[in-house]
Amino acid sequence: MAIAFASFGVAHAGEPAAQPVAAVDELPPGQEVSPTVIELAGWVVASRDSEGYPFAIMDKAAAQILVFGGDGRLRGAAPALFGSAVGDHVAPGIAGLALREIPGRDRTTPAGRFVGGFGPSIDAGRVLWVDYDSAVSIHPTATGVPAERRAERLASPTPDDNRISHGCINVSPEFYEQIMSPTFERGGVFYILPDEMPLAEVFPEFAQSRAHAKRGGREARAARK
Repeated sequence: MAIAFASFGVAHAGEPAAQPVAAVDELPPGQEVSPTVIELAGWVVASRDSEGYPFAIMDKAAAQILVFGGDGRLRGAAPALFGSAVGDHVAPGIAGLALREIPGRDRTTPAGRFVGGFGPSIDAGRVLWVDYDSAVSIHPTATGVPAERRAERLASPTPDDNRISHGCINVSPEFYEQIMSPTFERGGVFYILPDEMPLAEVFPEFAQSRAHAKRGGREARAARK
């Protein structure tokens, strides 16, 4: 499995050893996970940034979503569809617009750290909200508009055609039911990497930790010379 090394377990004194469970891997064969995603996952676990809740990391550039349990263990990885517009902003008042009313430039999936969970929606029943205020949720692909070919885009081997939604994140129905629903039944934390914004602006604490680790590594190498 190309993503097996991205699993991070957190052991606590007095807890029985968790039995390893194979993560669900829906990523196309040979598609790798970026070093930034792996480093961010390690930082979330080490710093307890998700406060013990399950979390997901979404990489818009690679069109991937990785899901981790509250224990930091990888539960699944899959391709995902994101907003058709490249960008990290949330347009003011977008949550009050019907999908057809959202301008093309504002059909972005915002970057950042969000605390979300399942809740009601006006027109789609119960959904997994990433950020309620900006109306961004994760839901399974549906037939929707046939011309958009969302299922086909999701199944394609590259991320080049995975920007099609109005801003929400789509995953396969199987991944949604098998991984997303049980993992986030009581809520969780969602990290979305930016398209354009500096990583240090979106995740400042992670960026500081990353820079400190790299500086320490350079100093250690210099000391050995």
